[in-house]
Amino acid sequence: MHLDDGQIPAEYNKYIGKKISFLIGGAVLLVLLLILSISVGAVHIPLLDVVRTILGKTVSRQWNTIIWNIRLPQALTGMVAGVGLAVAGVAMQSILRNPLGSPFTLGISHAAAFGAAFAVMILGTGAMHSTGADAVSITNPSVTTISAFIFCLIATGIIIAISKLRSASPEVMVLAGVALGSLFTAGTMFLQYFADDVQLAAMIFWTFGDVARASWRELAFMSVVVALSVAYFTLHRWDYNAIDAGDETAKGLGVRVERVRLWGMLCASFVTAIIVAFLGIIGFVGLVCPHMVRRLIGDDHRFLIPGTCVMGGALLLSADTTARLMLAPHILPVAILTAFLGAPVFLYLIIKGYRR
Repeated sequence: MHLDDGQIPAEYNKYIGKKISFLIGGAVLLVLLLILSISVGAVHIPLLDVVRTILGKTVSRQWNTIIWNIRLPQALTGMVAGVGLAVAGVAMQSILRNPLGSPFTLGISHAAAFGAAFAVMILGTGAMHSTGADAVSITNPSVTTISAFIFCLIATGIIIAISKLRSASPEVMVLAGVALGSLFTAGTMFLQYFADDVQLAAMIFWTFGDVARASWRELAFMSVVVALSVAYFTLHRWDYNAIDAGDETAKGLGVRVERVRLWGMLCASFVTAIIVAFLGIIGFVGLVCPHMVRRLIGDDHRFLIPGTCVMGGALLLSADTTARLMLAPHILPVAILTAFLGAPVFLYLIIKGYRR
């Protein structure tokens, strides 16, 4: 069958147009979800008044306080954290060439949990209040966050050091992450065994991932880190496309596979460590979102990376909004909902993939 000169470009433009339409539609949906998330809650605020307030018009002092001090930073934190976890997940799945790869494959979440447990028990950052509401809290969240972050970086450093000693193969990195996850889990259980009731409750409280913990300052810091990581992964999108075809093919195309793999893992680990240290453990976002986007627009990282970012932000923002409304006026930590939703969705994707 003979193809005219203009037929292939037309088909290609149609192919690219579908992907671009998906990205634009996802971005519009994300903005609508943001406005809706700010609108709903214990105090309902009309959508138009939310938009007017964000644009700088004072409709009501009460609503102005609720939006700028509570709901907007929480919603934006959910978006930023979702983008960060999702882009780290899609990069790791490509770098490791493992569909089960995610930021938590490295054992970073377990390292963060151990760091928080260490701060609560050894540094005394957990306390009991006399009131029934929020009876257990972290008295010094800064120290707890710093401790969790330090242990995240320790886990990342160990994995990179092992990969350099034993070559930067995906199998070595995954196995090192599994081993470290087991080690830090054992360390956390050891601390919990000797903890008193208040310390044990504080440790468990910290592990509940919750985007409401972040203030504007933490949100700004996370936003910078996530933006830089997205820019880095986007710049290396062609390298990841080549690695998907196999290491030998990528090397034949001039890609320095070991260096790309090491720096990609370091970047993914860093952005995950920042998010986990500030918000606690939020699972399945980095694992499920890349698979969902691959089903819709394919494996081309030119579109897969931004598509996964949009999906991650929308998924975590939707989950946080739902978690706030499910048991109102009580607020359910978003990590509980993502775990409930993420596990069956991921199992469905695996089963559907095997059937194909």
